[in-house]
Amino acid sequence: MLPINLIREQKDTVIAGLRKKHLKDAEKLIESVIQLDQQRREVQHNADALSAEANGLARQIGEWMKSGKKEEAESLKGKTAENKIILKELQDQLAKLEEELLAIMVRIPNVPSPQVPEGRTPEENIEVYKAGAIPALSDQAKPHWELIKDYDIIDFELGNKIAGAGFPVYKNKGAKLQRALINFFLDEAIAAGYIEIQPPILVNAASGFATGQLPDKDGQMYHDATDDLYLIPTAEVPITNLYRDVILKEDQLPVKNVGYTPCFRREAGSWGADVRGLNRLHQFDKVEIVQISQPENSYAILEEMKAHVTSLLTKLELPFRILKLCGGDMSFTSALTFDFEVYSAAQKRWLEVSSVSNFEAYQANRLKLRYKTGDGKTQLLHTLNGSAMALPRIVAALLENNQTANGIKLPEVLHAYTGFEKI
Repeated sequence: MLPINLIREQKDTVIAGLRKKHLKDAEKLIESVIQLDQQRREVQHNADALSAEANGLARQIGEWMKSGKKEEAESLKGKTAENKIILKELQDQLAKLEEELLAIMVRIPNVPSPQVPEGRTPEENIEVYKAGAIPALSDQAKPHWELIKDYDIIDFELGNKIAGAGFPVYKNKGAKLQRALINFFLDEAIAAGYIEIQPPILVNAASGFATGQLPDKDGQMYHDATDDLYLIPTAEVPITNLYRDVILKEDQLPVKNVGYTPCFRREAGSWGADVRGLNRLHQFDKVEIVQISQPENSYAILEEMKAHVTSLLTKLELPFRILKLCGGDMSFTSALTFDFEVYSAAQKRWLEVSSVSNFEAYQANRLKLRYKTGDGKTQLLHTLNGSAMALPRIVAALLENNQTANGIKLPEVLHAYTGFEKI
């Protein structure tokens, strides 16, 4: 949620940014926020003044009662009763205004960084880096959904039997490859200074709201209505919520956490050839990195996180590129996002495997996540996160790009984790 003072003080900048994200009625929404906020502040001022007056009257009544001026004290009690009625009316009005203001604020996405390019569609994202040679496969090369059957390592039919479409069963060397990749990604993050977290995979509505999944992505999350809990779409949600309602000290920053979790997404409306096999699932494994930093350091940290993901893909010997997302292709909460895509040689297309984002103070404002500066002031922090990495499309690219007539060769960095060099 955007800090209200940002909207008040930089209205034109906020509106211009929201237009870059193609928010409908951006100016109307911001004007409504400013108007409601002004009313709220006026009512709050009146309530504070009346409360202060009531406290003064209470002290005066107490002093007169002690000094024997009972008649004078009684005359003030009537005024006190009137003030209580008016104060209650002001408090009710304030609560209503705050509710109306919040209802609009949660509909407003984060303002994109000035670095974000214009554009509406993924085709307008900007490629900022590319590395690795695209393998030349034989005419007999197969896509991963055929390879997994040939080598009996992933079974979609069994997953469909016990759960439904989009819930694969990993087995044999496929299961071990999953475990190997998870451990590799975790070890790399820990070596880079991240503290490992194993969080719950169910979160309450407050957690979903705090990181911006609710109400924006309500329909994409699996929900248990009985206990009002949500299956997480990413480890970002529980890990970032560890710091909800927390005030950190400067010497605790930056916070660097990494966690492996299964992730769950309904992916409602997804269809077509682009979602075959491992390309899009309802349940998948992912290692997530999260950082929390002072505002002035967050964009340098974003570059650090990009470099970390780059090193993972380089060690996996996969051809990849980095895209800077345009305004129309960014998430609701992000201020700047870089997508990493690997090339799938059998499918002859790029597959997204990671997003690294800076949310600036947007999540922190919802989380009430702040830090105390050296001079004792409290300020909102910046939050960042990145996939490091999501497994399904990494596995798809590894299988497809490394297939040979004698099996699928695995990159050297995984040999110690898998215990075998090829499938």
